[in-house]
Amino acid sequence: MAKTVEFYFDVGSPASYLAWTQLPGICAQHGAILVFKPMLLGGIFQATGNASPASIPAKGRYTSIDFQRYAGRYDVPFHFNPHFPINTLNLMRAVIGVQIKYPERFETMLAALFKALWVDQLNLNLPEVIAATVIGAGFQLEEIQALISDPQIKSALKDNTDQALARGVFGAPTMFVGDEMFFGQDRLDFVTQAIG
Repeated sequence: MAKTVEFYFDVGSPASYLAWTQLPGICAQHGAILVFKPMLLGGIFQATGNASPASIPAKGRYTSIDFQRYAGRYDVPFHFNPHFPINTLNLMRAVIGVQIKYPERFETMLAALFKALWVDQLNLNLPEVIAATVIGAGFQLEEIQALISDPQIKSALKDNTDQALARGVFGAPTMFVGDEMFFGQDRLDFVTQAIG
């Protein structure tokens, strides 16, 4: 029976982006199933008292350099977003909304948002930039706005975030293989070992 990797993430997390560039290939190589679990990182931070490494200037500078090192190792584009932090509430509602309502287009949405944030360095705090990004990815703005305001979608994101908290999640990305938890994109070797 194939093992499952549950991937709790928020598009506003650069480490989530880096993990996302690697996990599909890792899972495919080892015959594991990758399950995407969109959550609201701001809600996780608020509930746990955790904060972004960027909130401590020295740690933020180091982490940014370290992300560049990993991007080089993974051979993927990465540019730290100068508009960080991004309020991702509507972005994550859009992500989970597409996952639920239009699952065949989920990867397109995810790729568009991750690229906008961590490659193109766009300011997705601005509604007009979000609109241009989703339209550019082939979505109708009206359908995404409908998802963002849908009570079922709001509830689904809250449920995923509450589930993450109940499982001990304190940041993003967090992966689970069974009950074993792995935090951070720099722990993908342990994820690989767990499914290998």
